[in-house]
Amino acid sequence: MNKTLLLAKHELLITIRRRAFIILTIAFPLLALLGLLTAQTIPNMVKPSTEIEQIGYIDEVGIFNESISQGNLSLVSFSTEEDAKNALIDKDIIEYFIIPSDYISTGLIQRYSLKNEVEPKGTTQTIIRDFLLSNLLKGNNADVIERAKSPMNIASITLTGTGEIAPQQGGFAAIIIPYIFSILLMIAIFTASGYLLQGLGEEKENRVMEILLSSVSPGQLLAGKIIGLGVAGLVQVIVWLVSANFLMRMASASFSNIIGVLNVPPLLLIFGVIYFILGYLFMAVIMAGVGSISPTAREGQQMSALFTIPVVIPIYFMALIMEHPESALVKVITFIPITAPITVIMRLGFSEIPVWELAVSILILMLSIVGFFVLAVKLFRTYLLMYGKRPNLNEIIRSFRNA
Repeated sequence: MNKTLLLAKHELLITIRRRAFIILTIAFPLLALLGLLTAQTIPNMVKPSTEIEQIGYIDEVGIFNESISQGNLSLVSFSTEEDAKNALIDKDIIEYFIIPSDYISTGLIQRYSLKNEVEPKGTTQTIIRDFLLSNLLKGNNADVIERAKSPMNIASITLTGTGEIAPQQGGFAAIIIPYIFSILLMIAIFTASGYLLQGLGEEKENRVMEILLSSVSPGQLLAGKIIGLGVAGLVQVIVWLVSANFLMRMASASFSNIIGVLNVPPLLLIFGVIYFILGYLFMAVIMAGVGSISPTAREGQQMSALFTIPVVIPIYFMALIMEHPESALVKVITFIPITAPITVIMRLGFSEIPVWELAVSILILMLSIVGFFVLAVKLFRTYLLMYGKRPNLNEIIRSFRNA
């Protein structure tokens, strides 16, 4: 046990001193902080234009005669299309549109511009729509006209099963928080387990492993590396979670009118740590097995893609997890060890997960870790000192039978 802890301490110190580890740990908080500061600064630097731009129109229906202005845009009437076209060419107006005589039945207007655009700008569409509505509803009071322009503002409130207001509400936060946490969790797991795979490959190529195995058992060596790198990864995750909580509060204070209030649910923090530990341990024992049978570090990294790709599967099912968190497929990937960490974090962000599902998911992950650790130790003991040749599947199975 003392040798395992010594190895764990050595791996921890080596890892947290790596330049790449330090940069990756602080890069996400710093980039997010820089993005927030930039978003706060740019609007103050950009001065809105005070020049009034005019949009022309020709009314062939004969009822659209109340021109309006909005911001730096105003509408001006022309009696003929020729006059409007000449004004556009002379750049007295920026564009013009025609309201044809059959507009009431078709709703179609014809817009002319010198710019090649996919569609009109949002402000242009808004002022034209408001102009049409104001004239169509002429005769109603101003309040009715304004309500027709903006017929509804929906405030959605999520209730719990007991009818109380749920602590987690929908909106932008319901999507962005679990997504960000899932990405960070995935990167942390890949980084920590990747260091393990890289270290095993390099030590095997440099024959350092022969020296190490003369002093410790394969199980102690493997456990020490997994624990040390796991603690380093946990430090990274905690730094990200703490900084994410601070940055989200900062974003909420600055852009609450756009993104609402971003609160990190406590359960997301707690299970974020739990599932990082379990997800890392699961990937680490797999990477240890891959590193054991790979003759070089490069080949080990290529083989690891077979196991890292399935980890990101929940990201592709994000819409399903968000809209149908209780579906059979979502429950299945909640219980599969390799997809469980990301799936659970995303589900916790979108909805509540029954306690029994969390318990079963964690239990399956823990049993899988123990089982794969036993297999990894056997691979470690059998193939770690083999150089220049990667065993095939039949040889691996035969080794397990003889172990």
